[in-house]
Amino acid sequence: MRALWTAATGMKTQQFNIDTIANNLANVNTTGYKAQRAEFKDLFYATLRRDNLVDEEGSPANLQVGHGAMVSATRRDFSNGSFIETNGSFDLAIDGPGFFAVMLPNEEIRYTRDGSFKLSVDMDEAMLVTNEGYIVLDEDDNEIYIESGLKDITIDEMGYITAYDEDGELVEIARLKIVEFVNPEGLLAEGSNLYRATPASGEEIPVDAEEMDMRIMQGYLEASNVKVVDEMVKMITAQRAYEISSKAIQTSDEMLQVISNLKR
Repeated sequence: MRALWTAATGMKTQQFNIDTIANNLANVNTTGYKAQRAEFKDLFYATLRRDNLVDEEGSPANLQVGHGAMVSATRRDFSNGSFIETNGSFDLAIDGPGFFAVMLPNEEIRYTRDGSFKLSVDMDEAMLVTNEGYIVLDEDDNEIYIESGLKDITIDEMGYITAYDEDGELVEIARLKIVEFVNPEGLLAEGSNLYRATPASGEEIPVDAEEMDMRIMQGYLEASNVKVVDEMVKMITAQRAYEISSKAIQTSDEMLQVISNLKR
């Protein structure tokens, strides 16, 4: 019976939907996390009868039956989360679109919204890194070093890092690399709050200081943009849809049982 397999696809898609919602809820406190949502599409149709309207006579509609649903994509919501004040000198948040650029140990570049940076100290200088130790890049794709003795380190809204030396002179250290993408939803999430550019996202577009339509906020971190109440409502809806599909399987099984018990 076709309904058995059709209802089974409904259960599979809702299971995937629940998995996506559960991942969102698990990351409700993850810095810079962007919520995902599952998207679905219907499967192929069996055409039992085509429309045959000729000279305003005949059937004006097709007779078709579908074969269920499948997951077509997961889309990520890149809207801003709320900002949490930390007062940390190297806690940064991007108010608006854009990503920080970091370098992995294999020298590949990744992108992140998580601005909880740290200093990795080596002798008389320190390098700006992520929590995992990945190198934070400046606008020239170089490491950002901060020499010992500098104080009152400030990162302005355009990403310029400045500090005062021991003589009280203002020193410009570097400018953070901020990039945008034509299609950020095409970025591939790799875990650890990192994204990789893909053909779907397009290549990175470095943002010049004079053309910024976002601002860097020092002393703040961007919270996850997951809305717990919305996710719980989605979970209840998905659970009910899963139950309905399972009920359709049960009903189809009962109908088959009735047919198998028919006697001449």
